[in-house]
Amino acid sequence: MRLAAIKPPQLRTIHEEGERSATWLELFYDLVFVAAVAILGVRLAKDSSFTGWLSYAAFFALIWWLWASHTFYADRFDTDDLVYRLLAGVQMITIAMLAASLSTDVSGSTTVFAAAYALSRLVLIVMYVRVYRHVDEARHLVRGYLTGFSMAASLWIVSVVTPEPWRFVLWGIALAIDLATPYVMRKAQASVPLDVSHLPERFGLFTILVLGETIVAVTVGLSHVSWQWTTTLVGAFGIMVATGLWWIHFDNLDGFVVRRRGAAKAWRPTAWIYTHLPLAIGLAMVGIGIEHAIIAADGDHVYHTDERLIFIFGVIMALGSMALIQFASVGQKAEHVKRRIVGNRVIGIAAVAVIGALAFLGPVATVSLVVVVIAVEVGVDILALSVPADRAP
Repeated sequence: MRLAAIKPPQLRTIHEEGERSATWLELFYDLVFVAAVAILGVRLAKDSSFTGWLSYAAFFALIWWLWASHTFYADRFDTDDLVYRLLAGVQMITIAMLAASLSTDVSGSTTVFAAAYALSRLVLIVMYVRVYRHVDEARHLVRGYLTGFSMAASLWIVSVVTPEPWRFVLWGIALAIDLATPYVMRKAQASVPLDVSHLPERFGLFTILVLGETIVAVTVGLSHVSWQWTTTLVGAFGIMVATGLWWIHFDNLDGFVVRRRGAAKAWRPTAWIYTHLPLAIGLAMVGIGIEHAIIAADGDHVYHTDERLIFIFGVIMALGSMALIQFASVGQKAEHVKRRIVGNRVIGIAAVAVIGALAFLGPVATVSLVVVVIAVEVGVDILALSVPADRAP
């Protein structure tokens, strides 16, 4: 596509019909988040304690929101012109900077993170200012976005010069304002809808991105141990767990819910979108947990409880998020199928929790039993999808 020098934003979800796919710029933009998620994974691998997990989840939520909020903008207003490409490029620089700050524990790293995050939010605000000037039908929604996002960005700027731990308090308040802003403006969003084909694809791509970190974790884990049947088996089982989670999620993914169909279902788009955050955190934890299990399967290592629970809780978070995403969906899948799939996830969560409670299990037994649970999840889903509605209980 030939790049126009400057092209004002327009509301693509109304002015364009048909299926939309991710652009080359969006795919390139995602690469910087691959690096950020990988660096976060290294932090969790080094510190798998409860405190380390809380820190990991908090930073992951902040980074995920940067990706999600930019994705919402691009879904509605991406024109791929010169100004937009330059602004997206600046955002990529800021994300690379904050990701790099996560890789070190030296003094000042959180200051760099705060400054980079604040700049990234300011760039998004500039994007929405352009929309406010050029897209009349979106002005009411954009005015609300500018108000909420500006308040949050102001807190990020103040946090740069605020000492710890109050800096983290400001971060939490800023994130809460950012997350609440789209919900507060939900009525205005009805007239400025998200794209029913493009947005689910973008969230699916981010999920694939996180699942890819599991493959990386397996290779990293195997590179740190001697080749023996235990480590190799855990590595193979780890790939099987990732494959099974991919299978049961994407076989049932339905993004039709992102287009609102009435006030009675207004909660569904919010639940569908925001539940992808714990899904991503859970899937990323699974990868780190498998890496720990591979290393522990080497005869010279110990399988610590916190390392085991990273894996168990990751699988539980992933299955629970999938259940809620399925429950929030309003696509063409029959209700009896949805009920079976959601019930299947709940039973799977209970089974994985039982495995986690058996503290005497080693890495091979733990991962192999989870593989069995995920395999049953896949099988029951296949059966649920094959039962005709007139034969459903």
